[in-house]
Amino acid sequence: MNQISRRSRRDFLNWGVNGLGATALAAMLQADGQAGDSALPKLAAKAKRAIHICLIGGMSHVDSFDYKPELTKMHGKSLQTDEKPDIFFGKVGQLRKEDFEFKARGESGLMISDMFPHIARHADDLTILRSMESQSANHTPGLFVANSGFEFNGYPSMGSWLSYGLGAETESLPAYVVLNDERGAPNTGASTWSSAFLPSDNQGVVLKGGDQPVRDLFPALKLDGAADAATRQFVNAINQQHMQRTGEDAILAGRIKSYELAAKMQMSIPVVADISGETQAVQESYGINQQQTADMGRRCLLGRRLLERGVRFVQLFSGGPIAGSPRASWDAHENVKDNHTLEAGRIDQPVAALLQDLKQRGMLKDTLVLFTTEFGRTPFAQSDADQVGPGRDHNRYGFSCWMAGAGLKPGFAVGETDEIGWKAVERPIPWHDFHATVLHLFGIDHEKLTFYHNGIQRRLTNVHGDVVSEILA
Repeated sequence: MNQISRRSRRDFLNWGVNGLGATALAAMLQADGQAGDSALPKLAAKAKRAIHICLIGGMSHVDSFDYKPELTKMHGKSLQTDEKPDIFFGKVGQLRKEDFEFKARGESGLMISDMFPHIARHADDLTILRSMESQSANHTPGLFVANSGFEFNGYPSMGSWLSYGLGAETESLPAYVVLNDERGAPNTGASTWSSAFLPSDNQGVVLKGGDQPVRDLFPALKLDGAADAATRQFVNAINQQHMQRTGEDAILAGRIKSYELAAKMQMSIPVVADISGETQAVQESYGINQQQTADMGRRCLLGRRLLERGVRFVQLFSGGPIAGSPRASWDAHENVKDNHTLEAGRIDQPVAALLQDLKQRGMLKDTLVLFTTEFGRTPFAQSDADQVGPGRDHNRYGFSCWMAGAGLKPGFAVGETDEIGWKAVERPIPWHDFHATVLHLFGIDHEKLTFYHNGIQRRLTNVHGDVVSEILA
């Protein structure tokens, strides 16, 4: 047996396959049933697909989805505690009221601030989690635990676990797609959507804008159709002759099949990425023709197009690298009002349009929309003890995220933080519970979806996790 044929499937995935080839091979293996355990017990699934809007930097819950009238009354007073808060910069200033006015929204009466005026109009479709907790008050481990359940890299993301457990619904697109902010990828980089020790075909595939959504989508030298077909036939003939001489070679057979799928993707990806066929009204609803909302608008619309063509999990990041001035993220240390006005203005209309679009197309009933941030921000100012500065530090003790769609109680909120919005006090929801709930909505028992690695049956929820049954319809 030659050296190549001794290589394992995992080695092959990490050996010489890049760009479109890697993407094609990933989708091929998923479609072949290589992802996940066919014996995995299935619950009654409510969700078929999900789109995840992930806010980088830490959105302030007390300025958006967690109304605290007592905080307004206590503005300018000191935090009454002997505890040293676990925050990033260590400055505990005076308590400070919200920067955006809260109002009761829709028939549900959910309190949502003017930070998100467009999303607020969809209050009756939202399920708000107001008692989220994180293990870390630092961005990198906080983002890791929010996506993988662990504070360190080297563990599969939630999207990878779903891809592994459920496989793909299409042979022409990957199961898990990532759409980064035009200003850059998250500070955790590709580790955020890594498949880690799961089979490599379950990692997130990054699509970009422009003429090349996937690297090497088209050949460097343009060929006419006849020449391209002849080239493929020639290469296939040589490969077939090689197999006839040497016998069946699983790696070579897999490579041949990946090339065949790559040809399909050269047609499918440009079609799904081309939004010019969408009506002008749809494009305008997403804010594609406005500079402020154009980036997120295009990505939200592309996300919907990917979902309706069989992609299982689409992840959109709001915010790029944490460092910089002004910050290109939600990390509002200096000034919450200025930072969150800018960041919310980039995504509010597009996300609201996505919700409306999914609902009008009848997709929201079996699509899960996730809106998360790695942690919240403190109810006290990031300033000296006797001052009320305009910024807020990181707050891991209690914050808000929301979900919408498949299998959820709409117009509903679960959990509470204390009277000033510092700590979760009613139905605390750690990330393991959040992940367990997402898997449950997809019909997966989070304790059963496992992968043996380094002597341990690993899972997304580690050894923790309870489904947040209060939010299930």
